Amino acid sequence: MPKPTARRSRRSRIVVAALVAAASIGLAGTALADVERNDVAAQAHAEAVVPGTPCSVSARACVDLDSQRAWLVREGKVIRGPVPITSGGAGQETPLGHSFRVYRKNKDHVSGEFTGPDGNPAPMPYSVFFADGGVAFHGDDRARASAGCVKFDLPEAEAFFNDLVEDDKVQVVRASAEQQARDGAAAR
Repeated sequence: MPKPTARRSRRSRIVVAALVAAASIGLAGTALADVERNDVAAQAHAEAVVPGTPCSVSARACVDLDSQRAWLVREGKVIRGPVPITSGGAGQETPLGHSFRVYRKNKDHVSGEFTGPDGNPAPMPYSVFFADGGVAFHGDDRARASAGCVKFDLPEAEAFFNDLVEDDKVQVVRASAEQQARDGAAAR
């Protein structure tokens, strides 16, 4: 067995620290998901479903991460959609939730975190912000995953931008989990 060196010991400590941090984040994410599932989601599951979507009638925008589709909803009816989307990639998943609210819109927003191929801040046209951390609907190339945002082709991004207003409810769900939760709620 090789003798531990300062470099090998340091590397081991870094690996252990990284594993502990990853486990902590995973546990925190589970706790947050449980709160969502138990409180807000239960309320959403008690509401009627918008026909053709996995979301409840109180939503104005509905996103299904399973099918990578989204809808605009008004008074419990689909007014646009389903439209194709691209959501967050591995390690930067789009957050799930039943009670996000539109809190800001910016037609010509540029990213403060990411740059485009030209080295300039990445454009995020027709941004509609709805979740902590700057998660938004916006126009962009759907060929690659986002850093958590919900990306549309430009015409769809413009439509969502024009239709949604501050305080509108956004639901981001997985249709398969929604169906299971609603079936479970109905059985009680």
